[in-house]
Amino acid sequence: MNLKSKDVLGLKELSVEEIEHILNTAKTMKYILTSNNKKTPHLQGKSIITLFYENSTRTRLSFELASKYMSASAANVSASSSSVSKGETLIDTGKTIDMMGTDVIIIRHPMSGAPHLLAKNVKASVINAGDGMNEHPTQALLDMFTIQENKGSLKGLKIAIIGDILHSRVARSNIWGLTKMGAEVNVAGPSTLLPPGLEKTGIRVFNTIQEALLDADVVMGLRVQLERQKKGLFPTVREYARFFGLDDKRLKLAKEDALVMHPGPVNRGMELATAVMDGEQSVINEQVTNGVAVRMALLYLLTRRGSSENID
Repeated sequence: MNLKSKDVLGLKELSVEEIEHILNTAKTMKYILTSNNKKTPHLQGKSIITLFYENSTRTRLSFELASKYMSASAANVSASSSSVSKGETLIDTGKTIDMMGTDVIIIRHPMSGAPHLLAKNVKASVINAGDGMNEHPTQALLDMFTIQENKGSLKGLKIAIIGDILHSRVARSNIWGLTKMGAEVNVAGPSTLLPPGLEKTGIRVFNTIQEALLDADVVMGLRVQLERQKKGLFPTVREYARFFGLDDKRLKLAKEDALVMHPGPVNRGMELATAVMDGEQSVINEQVTNGVAVRMALLYLLTRRGSSENID
């Protein structure tokens, strides 16, 4: 099976079959990743560029390692140190990179829709590594892969997503992906951090963390974007932690074997208590490993489009 589009721009656009295919391919990639020899020829002769207009450690590094583990030529373009700082437009930058024989461009951009604009103007495949307040599809895919690995299936699971839903592209991608795969999604956060019309996506919205956590199979914390706190969307960090922080006591409302997840970086003591973050139910470190496996799978599938060769 091939992915229908040359690009991966969001989970809103992917079908259930495509998501399943990506997750199945990621299983094989994880075997490679956890083996003693992490060098394979899957992407030999391919060129991968990361084009980041926003700072990132986890996402950029995991894409670069995914490329290198599969023998691709990988390079990073940082907007602050490129011609972008001289006023070059996104389309011009994309076309320049495209003309250098690039196979895949991975873009993170502060404006929603930037990857879609780039994809229309280049021959290379484009992967959205986060665009504004829209989507972060690879994070949601690695979250889904981690849940599936621990729970066997996504169908019928109750997933609680807690925190700053308004600004979270991770939450948006997870809501699209998890509901497509048959999970029941509950969200909770301060009313100022819940976008209007959330119920229309088929999820349940609660004003208290306790209601969302009740009998949850998975609890997903979100990073509170403190850089947006200048807008006064909640009173203080202490107040947020008091009402929406996940501690041992609140975690007991979820199922005994509930997973604790977070896309990172975590504001310790605010979104998650240290005991919860470092506790037995936490799979936050597994998420980091699985992020590389999922990104290996995507790079492999996009560079094999049109080929009958299949890995899963």
